[in-house]
Amino acid sequence: MKTIGATVLGALLGCTLLAAPAMAETLRIATDSGAKGSAAGNAIEAWAAEIEAATNGEIETEIFYQNELGGQQEVFDLLMAGDLDLMLNWPMTSYDQRISIIYTPYMFTEWDEALAAYSPDSWMSQALNGIYADSGLKFLGAWPEGFNGVGTKDGHATSVEDASAFKVRVPPVAPFTETISAMGYQTATVDWGELYSALQTGVVDGDAANVIFYEVEYFGDVLTDYTHSRQQFLTGILTANMESWDGLTADQQEAVAAGAEKVMLAQFDAAKAADDGYVQTWKELGHSYVELSDDQMAALRSTVREKVWPQMDNLIGAELMELVRNNTSAQ
Repeated sequence: MKTIGATVLGALLGCTLLAAPAMAETLRIATDSGAKGSAAGNAIEAWAAEIEAATNGEIETEIFYQNELGGQQEVFDLLMAGDLDLMLNWPMTSYDQRISIIYTPYMFTEWDEALAAYSPDSWMSQALNGIYADSGLKFLGAWPEGFNGVGTKDGHATSVEDASAFKVRVPPVAPFTETISAMGYQTATVDWGELYSALQTGVVDGDAANVIFYEVEYFGDVLTDYTHSRQQFLTGILTANMESWDGLTADQQEAVAAGAEKVMLAQFDAAKAADDGYVQTWKELGHSYVELSDDQMAALRSTVREKVWPQMDNLIGAELMELVRNNTSAQ
């Protein structure tokens, strides 16, 4: 088993990890998006506690929160290099574009469908197992935020035709731009840190691709409408460095995996409840919250799938897209 408190980590992180008297292993757990006390911070603390309890002290943990080890890409690089052992992160496609499979639009639009897809032995989890393994990582589960939508000001769209009146910000990650364009919106790439002023000055009319939490938290005084179009299911990922994983005993691996599954299932419940709460807060601000009718959702889903899914064949590969097609509802 590899020594977790290696000298290279001491040089890299500027700390020295001392082995416990019983030679307990120390697993280093990080999140790239969440300070101590945040939902993500609480999640990795819960994961750490599950691992320590299940291994009866054979494994100890050290936790690193957002920005303690650098930015999002830097922390992911540490996981890839084995200088971190476990991580809750928002998917990075810098090493493998196939991770974009999770952003395929309109694979599902209901929470129970998403949970079924991300269950340990289900099709999405199995696909991600293979993708992450090719990069030297072990996929251990999802940590969902929920279904996204489009926040706008001074009106909203429920059809492709209506959407053409709005220019909205999209993150520079495929297939977000392609999806929002297929939904009929004009798109613009705006840095997250500049989005508030861009909304204030009219550079853009809205923010696309986020769950409603972000619109409530950051843009509640400049946006007026939120259309819950549910084009993508946004989720963080619970992962392990494969070398770290292989260095654990079978019982220890079971403890890490079981802890991750428990954290995942808890987040499915918590995220749905939190989303409902933010919807209520949005309405209390006097804003419009729009759920698409069945007919509107069917029309939008059909249009976006027709335009974007063929592009996904090139982005993630025809084999993975065939898996998506075979495991998602035609409706």
